[in-house]
Amino acid sequence: MAGPIFLALQRSGLSVVATNPRLPDNPIVFVNEAFCRTTGYSAEEAVGRNCRFLQPHEASEDSRRQIREALSDGRAVSIEILNRRKDDTRFWNHLFITPVGDESGKPLFFLSTQVDVTQAHQAEEMQAALRASQKELDQTNERLRQTLTVAGTGGSWDWDIAHRRLTADGRFAALNGLDPAEAARGLPGEAFFKAIHPDDRIRIRLAVAGILNGAEVFSKEYRLLAPDGSVRWAHARGRCHFGDDDRPARFTGVVVDITEQKHVEERLRIAQSAGGIGTFEYVDGFATVSVSDEFCRLLGLHPTSDLPVRTINALVVPGDPAVVEQGAEDQGAAYAECRIQRPDNTEIRWLARRGEYVRDTETAGLRFIGVIYDITAAKQSEERLRELNERLESRVEERTRERDRLWSLSSDLFSVCDADGFLKAVNPAWTDLLGYGEGEVVGTRFETWIHPEDRTPSHHLLQVLQRGEPLKDFDVRIRAKDGSYHWISWTFAPAEDVFYSVGRDVTQRKQLEEQLRQSQKMEAVGQLTGGIAHDFNNLLTGIVGSLDLLKTRMGQGRYERLDRYIQAATTSANRAAALTHRLLAFARRQPLDPKAVDVNRLVMSMEDLLRRTTSEAIELTIATSDDLPLTLCDPNQLESAILNLVINARDAMPEGGDLIIETALIHLDNASATTSQEIAPGPYVTIRVSDSGTGMPPDVLAQVFDPFFTTKPIGEGTGLGLSMVYGFAKQSEGHVRITSQVGRGTTVTIYLPAHEGEISEAVAAPSLSEAHRAEAGETVLVVEDEPVVRALILEILADLGYQALEAVDGPSGLQILESKRRIDLLVTDVGLPGLNGRQLADQARLVRPDLRVLFITGYAEQATMASGFLAPGMEMITKPFAIEDLAVRIREIMERD
Repeated sequence: MAGPIFLALQRSGLSVVATNPRLPDNPIVFVNEAFCRTTGYSAEEAVGRNCRFLQPHEASEDSRRQIREALSDGRAVSIEILNRRKDDTRFWNHLFITPVGDESGKPLFFLSTQVDVTQAHQAEEMQAALRASQKELDQTNERLRQTLTVAGTGGSWDWDIAHRRLTADGRFAALNGLDPAEAARGLPGEAFFKAIHPDDRIRIRLAVAGILNGAEVFSKEYRLLAPDGSVRWAHARGRCHFGDDDRPARFTGVVVDITEQKHVEERLRIAQSAGGIGTFEYVDGFATVSVSDEFCRLLGLHPTSDLPVRTINALVVPGDPAVVEQGAEDQGAAYAECRIQRPDNTEIRWLARRGEYVRDTETAGLRFIGVIYDITAAKQSEERLRELNERLESRVEERTRERDRLWSLSSDLFSVCDADGFLKAVNPAWTDLLGYGEGEVVGTRFETWIHPEDRTPSHHLLQVLQRGEPLKDFDVRIRAKDGSYHWISWTFAPAEDVFYSVGRDVTQRKQLEEQLRQSQKMEAVGQLTGGIAHDFNNLLTGIVGSLDLLKTRMGQGRYERLDRYIQAATTSANRAAALTHRLLAFARRQPLDPKAVDVNRLVMSMEDLLRRTTSEAIELTIATSDDLPLTLCDPNQLESAILNLVINARDAMPEGGDLIIETALIHLDNASATTSQEIAPGPYVTIRVSDSGTGMPPDVLAQVFDPFFTTKPIGEGTGLGLSMVYGFAKQSEGHVRITSQVGRGTTVTIYLPAHEGEISEAVAAPSLSEAHRAEAGETVLVVEDEPVVRALILEILADLGYQALEAVDGPSGLQILESKRRIDLLVTDVGLPGLNGRQLADQARLVRPDLRVLFITGYAEQATMASGFLAPGMEMITKPFAIEDLAVRIREIMERD
């Protein structure tokens, strides 16, 4: 579900981060391009880390706590927090974190959007600075008015209107460039304007004229031009005093140097312009507002110092709060957001207004000192975020509906298990495929439905999941309601305290794989036919020739060297038996039967077979390493693996070449094992098969271990040879490595762990003695369709004193078994016509439940035993067998309880 969502968010202009609360420390799993631009970190630098890495040490602990609590509770949170970029610069980040959950409400991941609101914070800081400056300025002016003499930074004047005479103190004289003594004695009124800057002089003359003609209050700022050309700012405040006739009599006041204040105001103006912050001041009840240039620019108006309230509020979109509120009653801070339509370009912009109502000292009314700043970008981001959240919620709902449809309609087995392996929910496919109703499955343990032989590896499954690790392609057999079993390939994924699983029926694939695997073995046997036939003819020649010579010498009455011919025939027969067992072991179906194996001895014992497999144009060299330790593996499977590699090498050298088989002991250290990532460090016995054949290109080499991949023409290979070698090595806790170059040959190395055990040598059968003879009345029934073999067994039994009964097939043997005759042991061939040996034994036990059975077979014994062929009280011996072996085996069965 998350894949399409993240793809949609990748190109979003809004910075987006996704984290996974199901993983330790809730790491980042996705960031988009906008995040990388905002923070300076690449996706590779951010993914896998907790978002805390963006927070500098000075970030608010309260904000951090609010984020932690929201994530812990699985709820959304909107908050502003100080973050840092990769270049260590700070920025204010407006976070909006929202959980995206599953159907139970538990978060699958947290989605976080980020908006850089540094300008807004700077605006707030500028507003605070402005308020502080304004307040300080007001206080300073008041102090200057009241304590001018003490402060020593300004001067005072007294203008006698009637006599047009101006007197002033030394500080006024110094500011205006007058002689202090003359100023004290009195100067013409024109001296008041002498030092005023020409650009301000007319304005000040008009203001003074108003005072002289009866205006009451004078308050003006103007520039003073010194003789050296320097300019200073002055603020003059005065009042008109009236005589008894109510005519203006005196004009008195004070003047202060405000040059530094003007510099501060200029710096403040520049800061406001740079930060996009407009300031204004409004006294409740007045029709105009004192504004800054930046205030006018934000509203789309020409710069001025005063604006009508009506003009300002007329720009506000109807229904939104006014920029300048009138009729306020309470003091304190105020905040509002509104939209305006700029008159210069008709554009709609969002403005935020912040300020504070204070009591005005002159009017006793409320005065509002505030700022405005543009928040259009933040509002657009909020709108995009809202739309994104709506789309996300819509997609989540859509994905949930799709998931529900998939849950209901899928032919795969879906299930949810708790941490102890109990099934909490299953989909309808359990009924369709296996025949169980939901109530029959929910509440049971998952392993209840697994085939007993597959439960041991399934225990490992729960341990892996409890560690929080996913598991894929886990194949087990699941019992259906009708008693049959289906091979199911499972994928498990942990999430919080439950496990989600999907199981696909791969029964048909398993059957085809098994058929192809058996076919591949048979193909290899077919390739060996010519060489095996040659070997068998040689062995038969030795047997037949020795028997003929034995017959001839006995006819001639020459008995002195008969044992030589008997020994030759016996040796050839034993070699033929060994060759037959090897072929049957190669072609049989059986699980691994690990034993301690001497690899040198095994390879050397295969030399004749391998030479028959290769052509005369191929030079076979076997090089074994001295002091090679044992390894623990299935020797028959190892033989099959070596034979497969030799056949592949032979096919890669149609014109002949060199084939080398080497054994060695190597020690893999941690570095080597880590490079491979598929094999643990330690000592390993290696079998290396190298050829000088055609070799393989890299693209083919990358696929050689894949099942069913083959480079041979159709009909000449199954593609299972190397995959079987690989599977055998991995099951034996080893590994396989292959190197190849086109035109230079191929080398395959099998790694098998070294083993410190000992080889279990076969114990020779003891010589026959009186201990092996029958006790009185013991009777054995022999069922064998081959007359020569049956006669041989009967003769052995007779020599040992047993009562022997015989039958040529299953039905005739069953007649004897259903009779009242005493029978202590049934000796039967497995491959009987009509009724096979196992069927005969099962029928016999219906009437003789305690009947002992000894099966005789010409096939590999373990192949039959591995499939569960033998029941309690049944044993098996393989052909050919020595007389002593048969006698000992019969006696052991007779004496067993």
